[in-house]
Amino acid sequence: MNTVNGGISFWHARQGTPALREPLPGDAPADVCVVGGGYTGLWTAYYLKKAAPYLNITVLEAKFCGYGASGRNGGWLYNGIAGRDRYARLHGHDAAVRLQKAMNDTVAEVIRVTGEERIEADIHRGGVLEVATTPAQLARLRAFHSVELAFDETDRQWLGARETAGRIRVSGAVGGSWTPHGARLHPVKLVQGLAAAVEALGVTIHEWTPVSEIRPKHAVTPYGTVRAPYVLRCTEGFTASLKGRRRLWLPMNSSMIVTEPLAPEVWDELGWAGRETLGDMAHAYMYAQRTADDRIALGGRGVPYRYGSRTDDDGRTQPATVTALRELLVRFFPRLAGTRVEHAWSGVLGVPRDWCATVTLDRSTGLGWAGGYVGSGVATANLAARTLRDLIQRDAGQAGATELTALPWVDHRVRRWEPEPLRWLGVQALYAAYRAADRREAAGRSARTDRLAVLADRIAGR
Repeated sequence: MNTVNGGISFWHARQGTPALREPLPGDAPADVCVVGGGYTGLWTAYYLKKAAPYLNITVLEAKFCGYGASGRNGGWLYNGIAGRDRYARLHGHDAAVRLQKAMNDTVAEVIRVTGEERIEADIHRGGVLEVATTPAQLARLRAFHSVELAFDETDRQWLGARETAGRIRVSGAVGGSWTPHGARLHPVKLVQGLAAAVEALGVTIHEWTPVSEIRPKHAVTPYGTVRAPYVLRCTEGFTASLKGRRRLWLPMNSSMIVTEPLAPEVWDELGWAGRETLGDMAHAYMYAQRTADDRIALGGRGVPYRYGSRTDDDGRTQPATVTALRELLVRFFPRLAGTRVEHAWSGVLGVPRDWCATVTLDRSTGLGWAGGYVGSGVATANLAARTLRDLIQRDAGQAGATELTALPWVDHRVRRWEPEPLRWLGVQALYAAYRAADRREAAGRSARTDRLAVLADRIAGR
């Protein structure tokens, strides 16, 4: 149906690529070298430069700013963070509550800065609606809702089937949970606006400058080496391409489709007037938004992982994945059976072995990193960046400890992923089990989570 496949993402195709920045011209000094020109790297440079304008900060990007997950994601600015429940077990419930509250505040912080910097990123704060379409999903959604309330998210609302349909008419939805801590946005408009704001502050950005190796005080590229007391790795799903880090974070694939613009009468049938971001409680879950130009952008896992931690070049995804996502779209909204899918693409996100997002500064080496967001990076990257800023200022003697440096995800370490072929076999088996569990739950009437998914969660360490 004339679907564009690849081209990095629909967001890039609509927005276009700005004038490319020059690569690193040779060896160069810096006070801080940031490796990666996505949300984490750019937000880190932004907050550091605002806090200490005298710092000489250099950002190195392998392609161009927003080439990776920052330019391919679903545009969910929301308060989810990977690993919160594990942090509650490791550090106590109160510590995890502080982390959750920081994430709640981060949604407002991103909106505040985009307004202050006049970044037009199509942000609409409609909250996040999670729905259930089977008895097992409904049981998980009730449990999820109760847990969120226990983490002090007292403004979250439980919705019955009729109330859920009053927000978005998802076919077969039997319940929903809504939080105000979420917004829809245009990922590429955000990353391009942020890059421009960072440059306006005096930060140097070099694009088309792949970093092959990071070591204390050095970021090595084909064009020269940047030497800096602090070198920060902000490479998320592309971390495996760095020397010695192939098994550190697994580059998990996620794929998306976007429809043609929908007519007003179609929206009258679907609802969605609040422009909430939309997710579900399937094991192989989906995520969607109503775009500013009245399309539906919908994503899911697709082929989860490429052998040897390889990543794609241009965002092209498998035809079978496009078909599966289109079927999911029509299952949620049967009215769209004849609607054209205009664009499809894929990208990678970073997954640590224990599925926990982390922020670290090694004070003995000056090496820092943040990531492992497991798909929740649009907002989490901002909190990570502010935390890196505080860690560096504390280490440099410019400030003391802060509320952010005391959050439980700071300095968390985790073991590496298994070597190949165990890594590939394990991930393929896990997601085959999750899809099978979803099919079995949809075909049955039990409110219990399918045992295949329970086993898969246990093996995955989630």
